Amino acid sequence: MRALLLWPIMPNSFWSYQETLDLAGLRSTNPPLGLITVAAMLPKDWEIRFCDRNVHLETDDDWDWCDLVIISAMIIQKQDLRELIQKGIALGKKVAVGGPFPTSVPEFALDAGADYLILDEGECTIPMFLEALARGDERGIFRSPEKPDVTQTPIARFDLLDLDAYLAITVQFSRGCPFQCEFCDIINLYGRKPRTKTPEQMLREFQVLYDMGWRRYVFVVDDNFIGNKRNAKIFLQALIPWMEAHNYPFVLVTEASLNLAEDDELVALMVKAGFTLVFMGIETPDTDSLLGIHKVQNTRKDLIESCHKITRAGLQIMSGFIMGFDNERPGAGRRIQEFIEETGIPQGQFSLLQALENTAMWNRLQQEGRLFDGMSTFHQGAIMNFTPTRPVEEITEEYIEAFWNIYEPLPYLKRTYRHFRMMNGWRGKSKRPITGTEIRLFASICWRQGVLRPTRWRFWWQLVAIAFTKPALLYDYLTTLGVGEHFFSFRHEVRAQLQAKLASLKQTKQEQENQAAIYQLESVN
Repeated sequence: MRALLLWPIMPNSFWSYQETLDLAGLRSTNPPLGLITVAAMLPKDWEIRFCDRNVHLETDDDWDWCDLVIISAMIIQKQDLRELIQKGIALGKKVAVGGPFPTSVPEFALDAGADYLILDEGECTIPMFLEALARGDERGIFRSPEKPDVTQTPIARFDLLDLDAYLAITVQFSRGCPFQCEFCDIINLYGRKPRTKTPEQMLREFQVLYDMGWRRYVFVVDDNFIGNKRNAKIFLQALIPWMEAHNYPFVLVTEASLNLAEDDELVALMVKAGFTLVFMGIETPDTDSLLGIHKVQNTRKDLIESCHKITRAGLQIMSGFIMGFDNERPGAGRRIQEFIEETGIPQGQFSLLQALENTAMWNRLQQEGRLFDGMSTFHQGAIMNFTPTRPVEEITEEYIEAFWNIYEPLPYLKRTYRHFRMMNGWRGKSKRPITGTEIRLFASICWRQGVLRPTRWRFWWQLVAIAFTKPALLYDYLTTLGVGEHFFSFRHEVRAQLQAKLASLKQTKQEQENQAAIYQLESVN
């Protein structure tokens, strides 16, 4: 079998870092870990070609060569996913589709014409798919309620990647999350009982990346790295001596729940193991909203003090914030903005609430008749896909203002500086060389923020202060300023998209009101 594995195009979004990538001469933030893990599960006698369309497009020869096309996708990639399925079918190729988006919304891939749907987790459903191919089945949907033992998951085919194209390479330690946030689809996809790999597995994966020459960011893409705290600690205790022996070759980042602040030992182990940044879903500083979405883990301790505690220990925080929860009070955008300023968090993944298919929130809103027709689109420029409890225009206008202000260059520089000044300055002694990619990015930052913009005076004195007082954090500090370049640009796109949607919404409402008035007059006459 000749299989062409495709990863669809990611439109510009919060996570794309497109402006920053352009400055650094990179093509994409992360490779598709799921798809290259699937590649490792396919029969050894298959011929495989892999194409990340965010790095380079496949060729006509690739399409002519293959017998089978395998595509994985997330919701934000749905447009390119549809086009790739349709192209494959038009060319007479068999098309198999999987990943988180088709698993959540299988009818999308079916409507586009996919022959095979390999849903849920591949360790269970890829063998079903291969058996169906061996039988000669022309179509099929392969599902399994079973949650596989990830200690049996093979090492991903990192050799298929163009390593020079990426900002970070991805690995995975665990799947699943013990919490039950109403809006989140992770527990639907991977369950509430976190399953972890063994430390030996993880160290083998790290060794593969090390032997391939990778020396930048490694993103441990667990949805909650500390979902199983016991196993996370065991892994970290094994990782620390490996990182020390290899002179800290990687800069590690991950995602974790805010209750990390309740475990001093776990925080200390993460820092000692080389973790420098952690993404946390804070969502909102409004306790009533947190309770309404069942995110009770964020209500046990003071949110600001929890953030400060983690930062002081040496971990930079990237946070998630959402507007539009039920019974949200006016001024939510301002309160989120104030929270970000007080904690000094540089990057806030800030969006309007979208009800994701088949989540607890989606099912509740569907029963209440509040969902709009069409599919959710998790993107900062997308308006809400359901009727909120306060006017959507009010929420959207608050959001536009807050997103714009948060990513104003001068406030971004100020709070980034405060955040790093608060941090413990320890980092493992590394012999990682500074590459041409990093030199190019850092030079662009100095030119844009230190010469072109009115931030120039603050940029230089903050840079000197960090270099002298926190020299071990200088690399992370400059990288965070570089990431800011994406947001300084992206906020213009977000504002324009949402303002256009608001104008369209207002026009539709006006037309409906006019039509109702005409109907009333006609009824009277």
